[in-house]
Formats: sequence, structure tokens, C-alpha cells
Amino acid sequence: MKEARDQIFASIRRSLGVREGDAVRRQAAEARMEAARPGIQPVRGRGALEDRIAMFTRQAQSVSASVARVPRAADIPAEIACFLRDNNLPPAVRMGNDERLRDINWQGGGLEISHGASDGSQLNSVSHAEGGIAETGTLALVSGPHNPTTLNFLPDNHIVVVRGEAILATYEAIFAQLRTRFGKGVMPRTINLITGPSRSADIEQKLLLGAHGPRRLHVIILAESAGGDV
Repeated sequence: MKEARDQIFASIRRSLGVREGDAVRRQAAEARMEAARPGIQPVRGRGALEDRIAMFTRQAQSVSASVARVPRAADIPAEIACFLRDNNLPPAVRMGNDERLRDINWQGGGLEISHGASDGSQLNSVSHAEGGIAETGTLALVSGPHNPTTLNFLPDNHIVVVRGEAILATYEAIFAQLRTRFGKGVMPRTINLITGPSRSADIEQKLLLGAHGPRRLHVIILAESAGGDV
């Protein structure tokens, strides 16, 4: 395999008239990768915070996700309890140790809270997204003990909290935000981009929800009072 690859690369270099180990070309390539310049980006999703949230909500709902907006973090337990009750689900949720969820006062919400990764026996999970992508209604979640990836895929019902100000216009904006937060070289092992509940139409072109993951996705947007254009 390595020999075949080397032959292909050698053929490409000959066609371009360049030599292996060309220092100038290598430096130019390294500079391009270091700069991480964005490509062409769609206009859809751009605008002020309220415009981005509105676009995100429409796009998420168009792919069968439900969306609610709450003004304060203290309102999140009641919203989760309402979602579970409306769907005739038990008032028990599994979550990681994300400090943004841990700092919420869960007392009095009538919910049974457990922590850790999912082993597939839990019906409901709660995660905190790093952000949302307005152009497609997509959530960006990173892996780690704070939000175990198993919570994104094994429970039947996935509830995701996202801050309103973290809903950005494009995928490029989300990745730039992740680079700023984590830094190059220490990015999380996995970034899950989730658009709506799991679905498949492989069998007779009939749409089936929950084929490879949660059959319900409920997004709770934690409202923020201000935001600029992104």
C-alpha cells in the first residue's frame, strides 16, 4: 500500500514539475494549513443574534427536532419535566458532569438525575452543546466526561441545552470558536454534529425515526439578551 501511494505522489510531482522535499512549497503548504482560512460561506444564517436563533429554530424543526426557549438556567429543569410529561416519558434523565448543567438547581423539578455515560438502559439523556449552527439547525457537541458521547446516541430521547449566544451562522464559525476555546493540538477527540433525531429510509424508502440513535431530539435554547453579527 505504501509503495503504491509513493508511486502516485511521485507521478503527481513529475506532472507538476516539482521535487520531493521542495522547502519553498512545503513552507507554503504549512502556512496555508496554519492560517486555516475559511472558504466560501452561505449568507443564510448570518445576522444578529435573534435572526440566527430564528433560523436555527426553523431549520431544527424542519428535521423533526422540537425546540423550546427559556430565559434563565433555573427554568431548564421545568422545561425538561414538561417535555418528558408531554411525551409520556419517565421523569428520569442521565447526564455527564458538565459544570454548566451541574450549576443548575435541579431540586424541586421532580426529576430523577443520574450521572455518567449511558450503557443503553437509560431512556432520556441531557447534554450541553458547545454551540449551534443556524444555517442547518445543527448542534455541535464535543466528547469528554463532561458530556459523554454515549449520551448522544444510546438513549431514545436526547435533550440538548445550548446557549443562545453560542448559535452561530456557519460551520466555519463553530470550528473557529472551538479552536479559540481549546486551541490547536488539544481539540476534543470527537465533535458530534447533530441535525434532528436519528432517521433512515433505507427500507422501502419509508422514513423511520430512531434508526441509529435517539428517536426524539429536544433542544432547549438558553436565551441571552445581546449578540452581534456573525
